[in-house]
Amino acid sequence: MAYKPLAVGHPNIHLIEALRQAAKNLRDDADYAWGHHGSCNCGHILQVITHLNKKEILEHAQNVHGEWSEIAEDYCGITNAPAYLLVSKLEKLGLTPTDIHNLEYLEDRIVLENLPGGFRWLKKNLREDVLIYFETMANILEKDLLKKIPIPKAAILEEV
Repeated sequence: MAYKPLAVGHPNIHLIEALRQAAKNLRDDADYAWGHHGSCNCGHILQVITHLNKKEILEHAQNVHGEWSEIAEDYCGITNAPAYLLVSKLEKLGLTPTDIHNLEYLEDRIVLENLPGGFRWLKKNLREDVLIYFETMANILEKDLLKKIPIPKAAILEEV
């Protein structure tokens, strides 16, 4: 399968690590409930980057209506509403509102095209699908990040 670069997110080590840690947490049987702001797909990323638990995230999110994808679309960096502060954490991690939507619904076409075994649609509320989506996205971001790291030609020649 040919590698296709990720067209979303901003490749950085913090985002890659957050995706991998969220996947590990899910694999280690962390609570998962797609309809719960604190333990859904984005909720698990937020748990990793904020060190808040699912209950604390839910408390912050209850002051606004909608899913993370809708909150991200309505986000205004000026307000101090706790849910919007959480969205700002996701954006500082390198995610756009579209990325947040795609993480929540497992819909980014490039991630889906790079899944082990090839393209397939995933279910947003199935733990195993979330795991493979997070891991695949992290792998793609890592490849994109490595492509951006300049390697001096002298260093390459010394290794040979």
